[in-house]
Amino acid sequence: MGLELRQQLKLSQQLVMTPQLQQAIKLLQLSRLELKDVVQTELLENPLLEEAEEEKETEPAKSAGDDSYSEVPSDENELRQSADWEDYLGEFSSTAKQSRIREFESPEEMQGFEARCSSKPSLEGHLLWQLHLSDFSPEEVRTGEIIIGHIDEHGYLGLDLDELAGLAGVETEKARQVLYRIHFFDPVGVGARDLRECLLIQLRASNQNDPVLENLVSEHLEDIEKKRFQPLLKKFKLSREEMRDYLLALQSLDPYPGSDFGSSQPIYVSPDIFVYSYEDDFVILLNDDGLPKLQLSPFYGDELHAAKNKKAGSKDDEYLQDKMRSAMWLMKSLQQRQRTLYKVAESLVRFQNDFFRHGVSQLKPLILKDVADDIDMHESTVSRITTSKYMSTPHGIFELKFFFNSGLGSSSGGGDVGSASVKAAIKEMIDGEDDKKPLSDEVIAARLKESLGVNIARRTVAKYRSALGIASSSKRKKFF
Repeated sequence: MGLELRQQLKLSQQLVMTPQLQQAIKLLQLSRLELKDVVQTELLENPLLEEAEEEKETEPAKSAGDDSYSEVPSDENELRQSADWEDYLGEFSSTAKQSRIREFESPEEMQGFEARCSSKPSLEGHLLWQLHLSDFSPEEVRTGEIIIGHIDEHGYLGLDLDELAGLAGVETEKARQVLYRIHFFDPVGVGARDLRECLLIQLRASNQNDPVLENLVSEHLEDIEKKRFQPLLKKFKLSREEMRDYLLALQSLDPYPGSDFGSSQPIYVSPDIFVYSYEDDFVILLNDDGLPKLQLSPFYGDELHAAKNKKAGSKDDEYLQDKMRSAMWLMKSLQQRQRTLYKVAESLVRFQNDFFRHGVSQLKPLILKDVADDIDMHESTVSRITTSKYMSTPHGIFELKFFFNSGLGSSSGGGDVGSASVKAAIKEMIDGEDDKKPLSDEVIAARLKESLGVNIARRTVAKYRSALGIASSSKRKKFF
């Protein structure tokens, strides 16, 4: 068979995402903080884009009939405007000259409160500070610095002692001696290899030389964790009161000595949507606080008008046209994002109306397709717009993904029950249980069938309980 070249026309359709469409899709799934960063970056890079100034309320002009200052001569009005009243009042002025001079001499006094606060010390810095203040030899200081450098954020040593000695170029026994002294730095127990060693160091530092307590830490931590107390009572011949005292002593110890020096900062959620109850309905408001209002800069108006009239513009004209299209598309994408967010919120209020009126127990099963069909959009669009977005409701702040949950079949024929409502019912049952006789998963499943009429298996209850971070009934039982 011979090979030959042929020209052939073929008609086909394919989806091509333009850069503008990619930008619009990206803006949908950004959170408020990420959106602020994107807008600020565009404001810096695009000269045709600027932040619109807020309209200030202007005072109404004095009418002809307003004679508040009609008796004051014109020259006296000028005197009132031009007189330096600070010089006239002197020390009796509310803003004396001395205070203004001090402001110019010491500008740091005008800094904000956050700028004057010292940063939180790190665990490594705190330990190195104590190391250099102690009476160590230069070789021991170098060894201690290597040891401290391998202590993790929880206060545990993450490297074998032989390897540390090799890195420091000293014998293992020498490294062990330095590590032993570091154990008693503040916080006590830092540099331990495991939990048992950490707790034993803290017992030794507090002079609690009770052999029973040391034995409980060194050999029976797993029994205490699983609340197997009866064998311990027989082995050590203890009463329940004595065992309770030992457990209280163990609870006073810190299993993570370095946790107080963590560098993580709390992240506060700013809701994107506010839903308020007004009379017998709900009002939806979008949170625009902190988001700049954009507009085209009027400074380049003449240049843009001239560039449009030219048939073949220069590179400067092409640059202005490109930046104008980018600015227009960004503003259009932001408006489309807010419009889509409002539609999704409005649809959620319609579908989950019982939740907004009565709480989490009335949350209904809902999937993305229901909302997408309701607002005439694609499921992927709804998925993107509900990512990292939060809604403030009369019952608290929730992520938009929270309102989408699966359903469990009801034996009463009243429709499916949302999984979030079942989780809320499980948590309510466990919160009200007897500590000495906690509810098992079988009992919870039976009670859910009676109260909600939902068909739920024991393993499903266990899965929901684990998702809520609640331990099993054997670990929830209190013996003392």
